[in-house]
Amino acid sequence: MELHEKPQKPTMAILTYADENRVFRGNQENFIDLIRTGQEKGVLVYVMTTTDFKLLGKKALGYSYNFQTKKWKKQLLPLPHVIYNRIPYRKFELLPEVQQVLQICMRHGKIHFFNPNFFNKWTLFEWLSKSKNTQSLIPATQKLTTSEDLESFLQKHQNLYLKPIRGKAGKGIMKVSQIPEKASKTRRYQLSIQNKTKSHISRYSNVPQLWTQIREAIGNKDYIIQQGITLANYKHRPFDLRVLVQKNGKGQWSVAGIGARLAGKLSITTHVPRGGSIDDPAKLLDAGFGSATSKKILSKAKKSALILAKQIEKASQTMLGEMSMDLGVDTNGQIWFFEANSKPMKFDEPHIRQKSLDNLILFSMYLANSTIKPSRPAAGTAKRKLTAAHETKN
Repeated sequence: MELHEKPQKPTMAILTYADENRVFRGNQENFIDLIRTGQEKGVLVYVMTTTDFKLLGKKALGYSYNFQTKKWKKQLLPLPHVIYNRIPYRKFELLPEVQQVLQICMRHGKIHFFNPNFFNKWTLFEWLSKSKNTQSLIPATQKLTTSEDLESFLQKHQNLYLKPIRGKAGKGIMKVSQIPEKASKTRRYQLSIQNKTKSHISRYSNVPQLWTQIREAIGNKDYIIQQGITLANYKHRPFDLRVLVQKNGKGQWSVAGIGARLAGKLSITTHVPRGGSIDDPAKLLDAGFGSATSKKILSKAKKSALILAKQIEKASQTMLGEMSMDLGVDTNGQIWFFEANSKPMKFDEPHIRQKSLDNLILFSMYLANSTIKPSRPAAGTAKRKLTAAHETKN
């Protein structure tokens, strides 16, 4: 094993999970891009795994990348100033041995650690409902536990969405719609269950029948029930906005970019893995609202995203450096918050992609040069938050 003796410079370690078949889990292309961007800006970036996690004095065990040989090399490297959590799945993050590593990172006196865990959908809505600044941005939402919950929401809303609390990329989402029967004047219910790129649709004459099917589909998973928002659409296909919010070189929240996701023709969600497609938000909004209103909506979406990010970080009592958000625009041009992800997937829009890499490196430089350690929760509090409030996504 080689000892790395270069002079210390701003250093960021990307934390991920080890793998038996390859060097480690996670998007290696993403890690390589970060290492390259770090080199361009004078920041040493390397990867460390929870399995090999060792902080030895002024050194740490990690993986550097050689751009000539295109291979990873395990070696002792300078202790990082910053650790960026990119453990790719909740199931890994919740393992006892991984939790132990996360505790060490959170409690380390000299290392800044950001985005310590996945978000939990229900917890997010609890956090956002506590602030007057964000209350108006969230649809009516509660945990789904009984048929009474379902019936109560159906009395207030024409359409509902049922979402797994620990869902990913639209998997497991269901939609309930009320269909009025003109002849008998009784309501019928339509249930759409997202399956890959299509939806399976079934209809029921009463809530007990509907609930029986929902219970079967849910199984033992935890779900939330949410007011359905009638989204703006383009050529009869609903769309929403994907916003990347990151801290910049001054440690302040900023919007790295906004993309749009257009729902698939047979899909109830806009997620690309479920048949959705990437599009230009200005084009879609211009078509529905006109150029002047479109610009106002995008401006409002950016302001809303920053307000939401600040409240989420405040309520989480942890340090966050980035998150992606799904924001809806209804037919009246109002902004709605649907979801936030503490481990955003790579944005395919090139300008957003480059900005995201730059921000991560600049934020790490800011932290590396920061003499005042950000306030952290006490060890016991941090542990409870890791194992209870945060469990979700990507």
